[in-house]
Amino acid sequence: MTVLPARRLLLVHAHPDDESINNGATMARYAAEGALVTLVTCTLGEEGEVIPPGLAHLAPDREDRLGPFRVGELAAAMKELGVTDHRFLGGPGRFRDSGMMGAEQNRRPGAFWSTPVDEAAPYLVEVIRETRPQVLVTYDPDGGYGHPDHIQAHRVAMRAAELAADPGYRPDLGAAHAVAKIYWNRVPRPVAEAGFARLAAEGSVFPADAVIGDVPGVVEEDRITAEIAGGELDGATDEGAAGTSYAGRKRAAMAAHATQVAVDGPFFALSNNLAQPIFTTEYYELVHGTPGAPAGTRETDLFAGVTDPAENNGEEAGA
Repeated sequence: MTVLPARRLLLVHAHPDDESINNGATMARYAAEGALVTLVTCTLGEEGEVIPPGLAHLAPDREDRLGPFRVGELAAAMKELGVTDHRFLGGPGRFRDSGMMGAEQNRRPGAFWSTPVDEAAPYLVEVIRETRPQVLVTYDPDGGYGHPDHIQAHRVAMRAAELAADPGYRPDLGAAHAVAKIYWNRVPRPVAEAGFARLAAEGSVFPADAVIGDVPGVVEEDRITAEIAGGELDGATDEGAAGTSYAGRKRAAMAAHATQVAVDGPFFALSNNLAQPIFTTEYYELVHGTPGAPAGTRETDLFAGVTDPAENNGEEAGA
């Protein structure tokens, strides 16, 4: 059997590009440090709006070939981040992008949003029991901003973590494994405010600016329990491989999702063409597990406080 790295991180996201926008610097850091970084994406993002006019024919209301194209974009983004273990929940195309909340696509057969949680969760249980992560990152109960697939990804991730730890649940999916720490993606409000202030001062190529309410997971600062610094976007640093900062790798990964993301220096826009800042430091709220930093301080390592070496060091895959 394959011996797993000592540190293992699992991220659960709804669509390709969500991972790079939310966690690109974090993924780049841990991949560079030799941790096993596993990304599970729940849909192909088939319902996304296409930015480049030359690719508009891929859209769901035309050829409906956006999903397979985004598979390639995700692979390119993962190459930028140094992540080699990226999967789709249940395999590519098992669950379809549900569109925005209230859209007709929500009720389409096979849509992720309309799939019972306990029908989707076993696919993630199998991944958890195979890769045996100590740390899981996903969205908050609102999915960050209310998108049905993000809400469903949260529900599936939390349910799968619960089921994976139960020795009596589906032993055919592997030996039980308890995830030590679970984090939700967050952005502290003062950081968001500072980012938009910079955007207002410097401007961008995009015709208008987004507002803080467009940023997923914004909360008051006292909710933040961990932060992962990505370094500077411009110039070589000591962080990351080949002299590129983790934040630089994040921006490159975001740019790889070209049907969905347009990048302009420290800013980016989605299909709504509204500029918003790229956050070079990424923030988290610990919702399960023991904090690895003194009370009143933030963790700077998501693995801080993981102290079960007998299980977590040199463990065999599928053990």
